Amino acid sequence: MGEFEVAVAAGALRSTDAGAVNFPHRWTPDGVTVEAAFTGAHLLHLAAAGCVLNDVYREAQGLGIEVRGARVTATGDFDPGWRSAGIGYTVEVDSPAAPADLEALLTRVDEMAEIPKALRAGAQVERIR
Repeated sequence: MGEFEVAVAAGALRSTDAGAVNFPHRWTPDGVTVEAAFTGAHLLHLAAAGCVLNDVYREAQGLGIEVRGARVTATGDFDPGWRSAGIGYTVEVDSPAAPADLEALLTRVDEMAEIPKALRAGAQVERIR
């Protein structure tokens, strides 16, 4: 979909890439790994991916689904005026749960994830003086 790709991962699916950065994470003991360039475009996509990853763990816990690991990749492009052409994301989950249960989990996450929900609704951003 685009050149501004990021990935966040935790648990059994944590990145082993030498360039990945590790951050503490409330849902996993070893934290999350982040693969992203430090540009505004990448950070926007990182916000969406990070939110989805968090919600995979949170919603799985509420549904009683064991998650051994998760990886979310988000990507997208921008037009010449830097208007986002949209963000697409994929989710990989390492879990012993049935495929139907995982699909229900991911559907719930897609409906509930706060950052993707805010981006879909649109938001005004302005400098405060």
